[in-house]
Amino acid sequence: MKILYDGGDFAVALKPAGVLSEESATEENAVTLLSRQLSRKVYPVHRLDRAVGGAMVYAFSPAAAARLSASGAFEKEYIAVVHGTTDGSGEWRDLLFKDSRTNKSYVVKRMRRGVKEAALSFTTLAAADGLSLVSVKLGTGRSHQIRVQFSSRRHPIVGDGKYGASDGCPIALFLRKIVIPNGSDTPAEICALPDTDRYPWSVFRDILI
Repeated sequence: MKILYDGGDFAVALKPAGVLSEESATEENAVTLLSRQLSRKVYPVHRLDRAVGGAMVYAFSPAAAARLSASGAFEKEYIAVVHGTTDGSGEWRDLLFKDSRTNKSYVVKRMRRGVKEAALSFTTLAAADGLSLVSVKLGTGRSHQIRVQFSSRRHPIVGDGKYGASDGCPIALFLRKIVIPNGSDTPAEICALPDTDRYPWSVFRDILI
């Protein structure tokens, strides 16, 4: 795994799409891969869906992981390619219910047991070929939140068969930037890019590179 930033008691690494972000005894996962690579134990501070690639923070001790998790010390920015043309920018608030039997979330109309509020903001970066490249920041961290909130507005993420797309390619959702305060006036901005040679990222190669 590519190391994007060394913060002393934590690191930011590039998690490949298709790899679990948390430790597993039975499946390939980023924790085991990174621990083996660095010859030390690492602890995930947040998570990404298996299908989603991008920058991830891994602490080198339980204390560092707890500190980073409790402080909300970093900001995250995702990019996605979605079907259709999205409006310039906006904020969306929904009520989400997760069905644990199917591991799928749904937008619902009223609060009830198991329903949680979800909020995000987005900015459209470009549009081409019936697709939009969007930047997304989460106000909450619900399961599959970006995927279901865009899909519910008829803008499923390209490649996201679980939420309405039928493109036959990997899901076009990627955690591209993490901003971490470092004690100076200018926080560290750690950025990563998806593979711009692969569809649909290739549609927006000139913007992403």
